[in-house]
Amino acid sequence: MQPNGSEEPPQSERQGPSFSISSSLPSASRVRRFVRERRALPLPRVMVVFSGDTENPGDAMSSSDSAQDDFRKPSTPNRILGKVLQRSTLNSPQEFPEVIPLNVGGTYFTTRLSTLRRYEDTMLAAMFSGRHYIPRDAEGRFFIDRDGAYFGDILNFLREGELPHRDRVRAVYREAQYYAIGPLLDNLEDIQPLTGEKVRQSFLDLLPYYKDNLKSIVEIAKLRAMQRKARFAKLKICVYKEEMPITPYERPLFNSLRFERTESEAKLFEHHCDVDVSFGPWEAVADVYDLLHCIVGDLAELGISAEQQCIGVCDKHLINHYYCKRPIYEFKITWW
Repeated sequence: MQPNGSEEPPQSERQGPSFSISSSLPSASRVRRFVRERRALPLPRVMVVFSGDTENPGDAMSSSDSAQDDFRKPSTPNRILGKVLQRSTLNSPQEFPEVIPLNVGGTYFTTRLSTLRRYEDTMLAAMFSGRHYIPRDAEGRFFIDRDGAYFGDILNFLREGELPHRDRVRAVYREAQYYAIGPLLDNLEDIQPLTGEKVRQSFLDLLPYYKDNLKSIVEIAKLRAMQRKARFAKLKICVYKEEMPITPYERPLFNSLRFERTESEAKLFEHHCDVDVSFGPWEAVADVYDLLHCIVGDLAELGISAEQQCIGVCDKHLINHYYCKRPIYEFKITWW
């Protein structure tokens, strides 16, 4: 009974939905700790649950739990299904037709799938195994971003083991290295000019500094020509296979042409000839003229014209009546 005498209507006769608020606010002690540690206060989480019937308070709580469960559930199962299908599509192996149209750097080829897969351990077999994605051009051809000038030679070998003409061997060898075609590499190394290159390289391996010296010749000649504003440059290069008798009187002191001096005696004869670059000594049948041929030929491969002639010996005085007799060659490097 209310003080004014009016009777409060029963709860069941109230109109309109009721609601409850569930809030999780930080306690005073937590607030003080956050302030002391200069940390930002967490935002309170408030959940409002509407209910049309409030006779059973537990219904409101169950509605709150249901709403929270619904909130945690994914919005739609179709989204997850779509992702699963998309992932399986990306991971599925790519299928190829029996006849493969190719675009290799703008040059078109057509071959069978089995030709590209002839050798398993090659790059082409891996590309067309279905495990990798291969882009297509506007016409639907499979695109390989590589110069196609010698790709026909690669296909001819894969089809029937045909080897290229001699003047194309070096270039095809580089392409075979790129595509990792081992059988083709082995066959090319057994024919000229690669066979001769292997023999020559076995000799040059005795001079581990050969490439560095070759680079020094080019750099010195270029700098000297630019400084003098000249069309060519001249360099002095010492090329000797072994230490020859320094004087005619020295020969009887040794039992053979290959002199075996003690360590102290060897230091007396150590010196550097007054030249730009020096090659030697080495132990092989190949002589000085063979090495000169290699130097001139390798410079020509770089597009550099070189001429050489012997201009004498070092003739540097070492000790007493001993003089250096290493041959000195003048190289003329012409730039234009």
